[in-house]
Amino acid sequence: MSDESTRPGAEPPRGPQPDETGIIDLEHTRPVPRTDATAAAPMGPEARREQDRRDDAWFDVFGQEHPSQGAGVPARADDAWGSDRADALAEQAHRAAYAPPQAATATPTEGQAAHHAGDGGTSAGFAWPAPAGPAVSLTDPPEGVASPSSARRRGRRSGLVAAGVVGLCLLSGLVGGVAGQVFEDRVNLAGSTLPEPGPGATARPAGSIANIAATVLPSVVTIKVDGGGEGAATGSGFILDAKGHILTNNHVVEGSAAGDIEVVLSNGDTEKATIVGRDLSYDLAVLKIVRSGLTPLQLGPSSKVVVGDQVIAVGAPLGLDQTVTSGIVSALNRPVTPGNGGETSYINAIQTDAAINPGNSGGPLLDLNGKVIGVNSAIARVPGTGGTTGGSIGLGFAIPSDQARRTADQLIATGKATHPVIGVSLDQTFSGEGAQVSSASGAITAGGPAAKAGVRPGDVITAFEGKRILTPDQLIVSIRARAVGETVTLTVERGGKQIDLKMTLEAEPDK
Repeated sequence: MSDESTRPGAEPPRGPQPDETGIIDLEHTRPVPRTDATAAAPMGPEARREQDRRDDAWFDVFGQEHPSQGAGVPARADDAWGSDRADALAEQAHRAAYAPPQAATATPTEGQAAHHAGDGGTSAGFAWPAPAGPAVSLTDPPEGVASPSSARRRGRRSGLVAAGVVGLCLLSGLVGGVAGQVFEDRVNLAGSTLPEPGPGATARPAGSIANIAATVLPSVVTIKVDGGGEGAATGSGFILDAKGHILTNNHVVEGSAAGDIEVVLSNGDTEKATIVGRDLSYDLAVLKIVRSGLTPLQLGPSSKVVVGDQVIAVGAPLGLDQTVTSGIVSALNRPVTPGNGGETSYINAIQTDAAINPGNSGGPLLDLNGKVIGVNSAIARVPGTGGTTGGSIGLGFAIPSDQARRTADQLIATGKATHPVIGVSLDQTFSGEGAQVSSASGAITAGGPAAKAGVRPGDVITAFEGKRILTPDQLIVSIRARAVGETVTLTVERGGKQIDLKMTLEAEPDK
C-alpha cells in the first residue's frame, strides 16, 4: 500500500473497488442523464437552470403541469428521457394536440424549435416544436381552421373535461378505499389478522435451562432473618421434603437468636420458620415451616460431577428472588474456608462460574437433570480488596450435595452433625508443602485413628487418598468431606521416605 493513502488527512482514491459491498453510498449516486434530444435543444439561461433543476430532481416526474394548459393537463412522465420510437410518436402526437398557435412572424427555420417566452413555448426545460406546414396567421385563418380564440375555448373545455375525469377517478378511488377499509375493520374486529403461534411454540425441551427453571423455581425459597440488634439478612434455600424441611447455609440464619425467620415461597406467601439444626463447620442449617403441598428438590450425586458440566444456580441475589443464572463446573475439591478464626467453615467445594452474589447463599446448584449437586455458599473476592461485600467475579463455591445430604440427615435426626477426624493437631506455622503434625505434647490423640495407624509427631502428610496435599486447610477439608467410619489412606513423609498409613475415621468428640 502506498504511503499516500495512509498519511493523516489524505483521502484514499475513490471509485468502484472489487471488494466493496452492495451498499450504495450517497457519494456514488448520479442524476438520471438527459436524452440527447433534450440536451441538444437550444435554450436561454433561465430555461437551462430550470432544466438542470429538473435533472437533479429526476425522481419528481409525476407532478408537472402542461406549459400552456395548466394543472388540468399533466405533462408526460417520460418526456425528459423517453427515447424509443413508440414513445417518440406518442410524444409528437401529444405535443401536436396541445401546441399553441404560432404567429406568422415566428416561423422557425428547418430543424429548429419555436421559442415563445410569453405563451409557454419553452417551460421547465421543454422545447415545444412548431407544427409542420406554412405559418398560421392569427388574423386570417385559412378555410376550415378555427380561429385562435375558438381553439383556446376548445382547449379550455378539453382541459375541464380532462380535469373532471381525473377528479371522478380520484373520488371513486377514495370512496372505494374508505369503503374497503371500513369493511376490513368490520371483518377484523374479532382479532388480529397476523398468524397466532402454533401448538408447542412456547414449549421448551427437557434438559433446557428454561425447562429446568420452570420445574425447580416453585421449590426455591427466599429467607429473611430479623436479627434484632444484629441487623437483618437475606438468603436462599430450597425444600428438602414434603414435611416442610428447608436446607440453607448456617451463616444465613446464625444471627436469628433474637429475631424471627421468614420464608417467602415462590408464589409470594410468607411462612414463619424455626431452626431444626445448624452446623458451623459445614456451614449448613435446616429450617422447618408448617405448610402442605410442598414440592421438594431431589439431591443428586455430586461424586458424579466432572469439570465442564453445565450447572444452574437459583436464589435471591441482592434480594432479587427467583433469579436463575447458569455456567459450568470450573473445578472440583476446591478447599474453601470462609470465616475467621474459630468461626471458620471447611468446604471441599464445587467451583462454578455461574453468577453467585450475596443473597444466593443457601440456594441450590443444579445439573441439567434438575437435581441439586451443591449448595451455593461463598464467592471469591479480588485479592487486596477490603470489606465483606462484593459481587460475582465468576468464582463461586458450593457445598457438594453428598456432604449436604449427610449433614441434613444428621441435623433432622439429632439437631447436630458429626465431623470425622483422624486425631492429630497440625503445625500452622509450617511453610513447606504438605501438612505437618505438630511436635507439641498431646498433638496426637491417644487411641485415635492416627495413633492407631502409627502417625508420629513431625510427620508431614503429603497425600490423602492418593491426592496431593499442599496446605493444612486442604487436609482438613478433605477429611471433613468423608463420612465417619470410612477407611482412608494417609501418605506421610518421614526421614526422606514416603509411607502409606491406613486408618478409619472417627467422630469428633463433643466439646
